[in-house]
Amino acid sequence: MTGDLHGRAVVADTHNDLLMSVVERPPRRWAEFFREQWLPQLLAGGVNIQVLPVFVDDGFRPEGALRRTLRMIECAHALAEGNAEHVRLCLDGDDIDAALAQGRIALVLALESAPGVDVDVELFRTLHRLGVRVASIAHWGRSPLGDGSGEDATGSRLTGAGVAALRELERLGVVFDISHLGAAGVAHVLELATRPLIASHSSARALCDHHRNLTDEQIRGVAATGGVVCVNFVPDFLATDPESRTIERIADHIEHIAALVGYAHVGIGPDFVREVLADVTPPCCDNNDYDGVPMDLSLPGLDGPAELPALTEVLVKRGLDEDSIRAVLGGNVQRLFRAELGRAR
Repeated sequence: MTGDLHGRAVVADTHNDLLMSVVERPPRRWAEFFREQWLPQLLAGGVNIQVLPVFVDDGFRPEGALRRTLRMIECAHALAEGNAEHVRLCLDGDDIDAALAQGRIALVLALESAPGVDVDVELFRTLHRLGVRVASIAHWGRSPLGDGSGEDATGSRLTGAGVAALRELERLGVVFDISHLGAAGVAHVLELATRPLIASHSSARALCDHHRNLTDEQIRGVAATGGVVCVNFVPDFLATDPESRTIERIADHIEHIAALVGYAHVGIGPDFVREVLADVTPPCCDNNDYDGVPMDLSLPGLDGPAELPALTEVLVKRGLDEDSIRAVLGGNVQRLFRAELGRAR
């Protein structure tokens, strides 16, 4: 029964850093490596829409950030072209609908923090031409456009360039992503936004007091724009108590957000980062920490896309009706992308 429901649903994962893994291979291997390593997992998990963030590690910033950004975008195009029978890089909602109708996975390019842009906001037009359709402007630390949540003590809103970036992204039809943005920056965006927002991988702060999560007020603000809050599966963002870091806790976050704003504004942004970091971190080093604090990256029973049906099983056991489950798994994101993605003003 659960498998049938999961199979009927449109499953949209709004944050998987798999491009970081693929781009480390030689370009001639990009399409093949994706086909061998990642495509089977996406198919096993029933993923229909996969957002591909372009994340640039600190080692490439600032000088190499734009080159790294362009290389990762080229990687996305190459893996899509080399696996055209299975995936399609989509530029708008019509592309997504067509891909799904053809039984292909719809890929959507996103920028995570956009360090390659810096204050040259006009470069968003260039990146839009290359296929970018979702964008955030901050990660953990300080940014020329707006500070990340790790710098909440600064109390800083968007910079002038950050305001210009929001306006330009809205004009282009690039969905603005508030995940990672600091609290004051989120408040500023909510004051200015004229189009629906997405939080691509953020959970509920009321259930886990971590700066990467959203307060109830912020969740209501995103929903008021017509946007979607997509729950992050990273264990450290789900519960402070390690014993509580289970699939059930993901359902807790989903239900909490739904209690605030309804199931029409909840999605999933798993952030399956364990395999990616294991793949790209040299054997000499341990890179699973922020601010010197090691992070728990693996959720038992749900640490990769192939295991996504396990979440559907938990939601069914919780008594959620089919319409709500299908909305959370991807229907809400599909609706948002259909209305907003690539719809320029």
